[in-house]
Amino acid sequence: MIGVPWQVGLVANAIIGLAYFLIVLAIVIPLARSHQLRTNPLGAATAAIFFTCAVHHGAHSMHLLLPSIGVDDPEGLAMRHAWDWPMATWDVVGALVAAYYWTLRRNYSSLMEGAQLFEDMRTREQQALELNDSVLQGLVVAKMALDLDQPKKAEEALTTSIDSASRIITNLLGSEHFAIQLMRSAPATTNRGQGRVGAPGKHAAPHPEEQLASGPVSAPAEPGTDPSGLTATSDEGNS
Repeated sequence: MIGVPWQVGLVANAIIGLAYFLIVLAIVIPLARSHQLRTNPLGAATAAIFFTCAVHHGAHSMHLLLPSIGVDDPEGLAMRHAWDWPMATWDVVGALVAAYYWTLRRNYSSLMEGAQLFEDMRTREQQALELNDSVLQGLVVAKMALDLDQPKKAEEALTTSIDSASRIITNLLGSEHFAIQLMRSAPATTNRGQGRVGAPGKHAAPHPEEQLASGPVSAPAEPGTDPSGLTATSDEGNS
């Protein structure tokens, strides 16, 4: 037999409060272990929201319970009289949603591990540096090799860049749980005249930020050589 509305509300609010409190722990503990509580405001704010909700629903359950254990609680008695079936029904819905959330965490535990729920700026910076070091610089070397008529060196640089790009993209998008349909927001630009590309036969001067991102500046190269390790060819017959 279904109990009176306040009894249903008591149980449902207790379940919601417990689920919210466990969510707080699931967020805060990994953030604390990775020292991101202060540097990850989104994660900390999300945990705070769930904590306040847990206290709110837990207080409802406590006030509804106290008169049953002999504690004189006028607020609890008033809440029992005010609790009706629409309120109890929504409490049941909230409890079901909270329980369903934890079933999702169990099924997708590898995708929902605390700090991984929120963007880690250090990870993004590391990915940007890896793209610059592994892909962009390899493409620059390949272009210079083609300009210096060294196709073998260009092919090696392109192969390395393609392999690195494939590995990085696989790490960023790879997931066995989702089938991702990739579509560009705009067509790729391949025309030599577009963008900041140098004139034919010359190389565009790198932007200062790009030069800083590529690492410390190396020592001047010896005559007849290129900083990338490519050997320049010369026509000895022409003066």
